[in-house]
Amino acid sequence: MNTSMNWLRAYVPGLSVSGQEFRDAMTLAGNKVETMEDLGENLEKIVTGKILSLEKHPDADKLSICQVDIGNEQIQIVTGAQNMKQGDVVPVVLDGGKVKVAHDGSRPKEGVEIRAGKLRGVPSNGMMCSIEELGGEKNLFPEAPESGLYIFPEGTPVGVDAVELLGLRDVLHEYEITSNRVDCFSVLGLAREAAATFKQALQYPKIEKLGNQEDVSSYLSVELKSPELCKRYTARLIKNVHFAPSPLWMQIRLRTAGIRPINNFVDITNYVMLELGQPMHAFDYDTIKGHKIIVERAKEGESFTTLDSVEHELSDSILCIKDGERSIALGGIMGGENSMITDQVKNVVLEAACFDGTNIRLSGRKLGLRTDASAYFEKGLDPNLCEMAMDRACTLIEELGAGEVVGGMLDCYPVKREDSKLTVSVFDINNLLGLSLSGEEMKKILTALEISVEVKNGANGEELSLLIPSFRQDLERMADIAEEVARFYGYDKIPSTLPKAATVGGKAKDLQLNQKLRHLAEALGYSESYFYSFESKKVYEKLLFPKDAMEWQQITIANPLGEDFSVMRTSSVPGMLQALSLNEHHKNKNAKLFEMAKIYIPKSLPLTELPEERMTLTLGFAGEGDFFSLKGEVEELLRQSGLQGNFHYDKDCEKAFYHPGRKANISYEGKLLGSLGEIHPEVLQNFDMKEKAYVAILDLEALYPLSGDFRKYKPVAKFPAVTRDFSLLVPVNVMAGDLEDAIHKGAGELLEKIELFDIYVGAQVQEGYKSMSYKVSIRAKDHTLTEQEIVGCTNSLLKALEEKGARLRDA
Repeated sequence: MNTSMNWLRAYVPGLSVSGQEFRDAMTLAGNKVETMEDLGENLEKIVTGKILSLEKHPDADKLSICQVDIGNEQIQIVTGAQNMKQGDVVPVVLDGGKVKVAHDGSRPKEGVEIRAGKLRGVPSNGMMCSIEELGGEKNLFPEAPESGLYIFPEGTPVGVDAVELLGLRDVLHEYEITSNRVDCFSVLGLAREAAATFKQALQYPKIEKLGNQEDVSSYLSVELKSPELCKRYTARLIKNVHFAPSPLWMQIRLRTAGIRPINNFVDITNYVMLELGQPMHAFDYDTIKGHKIIVERAKEGESFTTLDSVEHELSDSILCIKDGERSIALGGIMGGENSMITDQVKNVVLEAACFDGTNIRLSGRKLGLRTDASAYFEKGLDPNLCEMAMDRACTLIEELGAGEVVGGMLDCYPVKREDSKLTVSVFDINNLLGLSLSGEEMKKILTALEISVEVKNGANGEELSLLIPSFRQDLERMADIAEEVARFYGYDKIPSTLPKAATVGGKAKDLQLNQKLRHLAEALGYSESYFYSFESKKVYEKLLFPKDAMEWQQITIANPLGEDFSVMRTSSVPGMLQALSLNEHHKNKNAKLFEMAKIYIPKSLPLTELPEERMTLTLGFAGEGDFFSLKGEVEELLRQSGLQGNFHYDKDCEKAFYHPGRKANISYEGKLLGSLGEIHPEVLQNFDMKEKAYVAILDLEALYPLSGDFRKYKPVAKFPAVTRDFSLLVPVNVMAGDLEDAIHKGAGELLEKIELFDIYVGAQVQEGYKSMSYKVSIRAKDHTLTEQEIVGCTNSLLKALEEKGARLRDA
């Protein structure tokens, strides 16, 4: 939103600060000014001059010698322009003056200084200017010629400030306005903020209820059939329309907002939109069939041609303005070619409405249309603004002689929006802000914002009983009122104080574990990666998932960027393998990556509720390493998470993307924590990988409740340990983890350490068996083990091993 300081001063007459002072104060008051442009910068000693005579330069065919009246004297100027004639009034830069733009189009920071001199031997005491040399944009000055000097209208006084006359003695500010402050998307709204900021009076523009003795209802009728998409619709009739150029003051204000003046009628609708924040639209009354307006949804598949001559196919979700036979406008977006305003129009229907912002946004996206009007409606306007805007437009129409306003207004307003009521505690506001203002002091601040305030005594001290105007849709609760008080009291005046209640900061337990696991993974040589949460269904085919696998239950994106981002991921493996494949292709043969992110598991399809979002930690590497090195790293991560017991590995892992003989599920205390394994050769081929790859997936949602700092520190043992080696003959289908469980069970509390130091399968071992050798250490905490205890522990241990099918090997 750009605003002119001169325009703001029309509503805040007491505003007498510089552009920079205004920028700083408005930003501190919560209306952040992004940029500032001084239109008059580097425009010095420029006046209006009247060409008294001109003649050809004796030594240059393209130059002319002009005698120019600048009010108090006559000067001679040599120019190369060709579009002027005797009697024209033009901008003249005097000796020592400045313009913004040089002849070559460059814009020096310090401007372009003009000095008296000679051109081909003839003295020239200044320069006559084009609009571009003054920094004006030609498209905003329709009266400016294609090339050459800018020529003022006939009757322009001579010797006055030309920069002021063109409206360039002004400062523009561009604001960053949040979407909840729709009232600030208007000059009047920002003027209200400026008045409160600088403690000045706000002066509203001239708004009158005008109209002749006729009744508009005898000319036109309005029917609102879709009130859910249009909160209010108002219309008035303007007869005997007279098109002419707008007055200079209106043209200047429109230009400062970047809008090109066209004619008085079009300019009035644009002016009211900028001034009050209410878009308006005009129809040719004589083209409206049946002289009836109907506001309703379009017919499915209906064809409609907009003002830009583009034909659109409509759906029944789009709101249309119709007459007795056809659609004549897309409500809140763009008018139709069949009711457009031309120079031959005699009678005009003027519309001011409040359309549903969400519907306008969705309709505009569907049609590929976004206009200045739709940008306003998308933010959600105040329906009470319609009547004010209509009265303001009719006031300007009468003032500028643009037409005759017919009496009365057609107004469809099914549910009127009332000003809202709110009661807040003065103590609560002070407590939130750390201030000690009285209710009367707060009242003074809020009254400047047009909020009606009554200070009352309540159960907990002073209370503010507020009547909030409907244009302040953002004020809903105590914190909102506190923000208004803080903004205009001054953020810089709020003292620094200690909190009244002691609070302890820190991260939640889950976030602490996430951070710890990240650091541990990095310490193990892994680099953190981020993969897309959106994926293609096709990538899951590469992972060999069976048709009934959980991973196929994917949430489809409603408006995907493309096929490659069409579903929410149910597995983190595709992203990991794509990243490993990319590293391999870039000759990084020993890539180690990890990702900590969510997968999305729907509870049912189609979706009836939000999906389950499970945080996972995925490790992946290719090159150096194998299944056992990955297993050791996973165990290290789990132990550092506080899991000090035994981990169990189940070879019956159902993940199809793992190698069938090198995979396992990981569980702890009966709870599944994840899986790990080597990637299936066919999957590697599908991802165009030649090196073996390994992946581990940890379900952090299952790990969180088990994690914690459960480590117990023990003193150095005072009594000796006893170590025994056991060479066992074990059936090949018995897992090492099963044997370790048996050893734990048999040795009981005396067990201190187990170490597997040899596995052998060969000619000296019975077929169907393998040889496994363990070193087992046992120790008592409070005494030296006796021979009887050692033998008892050994026998118990062997018995537990025999239950697993293992027995001691013969020597």
